Amino acid sequence: MSDLSTKSGTELETLRWEIAALTGRMRSVELERDSWRARCDRLTEQRDREREKSQSLRSSGSYKLGKALVSFARDPFRTSPRLVRGLARRLRPGAAGALSVPKQAVDLSLAKAAKRRPAHLYVAIGLDHDALRDLLVTINQRLLVTPDHRPVVLTDDAAFSLLRKLGVLMEYLPDRATWERHRPDRAWDDLLAERLAQLCRDHNTERTVVVDRLSPPNLADLLTGVASGSQASRP
Repeated sequence: MSDLSTKSGTELETLRWEIAALTGRMRSVELERDSWRARCDRLTEQRDREREKSQSLRSSGSYKLGKALVSFARDPFRTSPRLVRGLARRLRPGAAGALSVPKQAVDLSLAKAAKRRPAHLYVAIGLDHDALRDLLVTINQRLLVTPDHRPVVLTDDAAFSLLRKLGVLMEYLPDRATWERHRPDRAWDDLLAERLAQLCRDHNTERTVVVDRLSPPNLADLLTGVASGSQASRP
């Protein structure tokens, strides 16, 4: 009976974390929606500015000259001699009023062009220090096989900084007992949901994996995408 109670309590605890993860995801989606609305407004303003620049360019002498050049190149026999002489004067090197072609910037940054791999958020709450280290090692092994995402691990292990040498980005959340001891006026579950929402927004996470502290995923689980816990994909 004691084992059944312990198992039931663990399942309820995991369920609460899954609900918190979904709540955090919803809040992140709402913030992302507001961000897209603001971006749409900025793009509308930019479109209007570019439209004004286009109209100004069309009325400029350089645009008219370029249009005349295109007309001459397409059908030189129908272009008037006067226009040809005018074009020759404008295009002669060193001539007064000669057309200066602006140099085009062709410096395309590969770093900006390359898409970053999507981030996966691992909610590793309740794991002791050794179990957390084993999880990080397993994640690194998984990425050696298929480097398809950037892992972000949320932990409540106060000594997590000792594991930074493993190269996995870690975020910290105080454990429930510590939080309730210092901030009994605010529920820890609300803190967890807000923290998850913030991390989803900051890292633009594509997937959230809730790790079962009693049965952390092994390499085979991560390779098949079936971690011991729940996985919430980005909507």
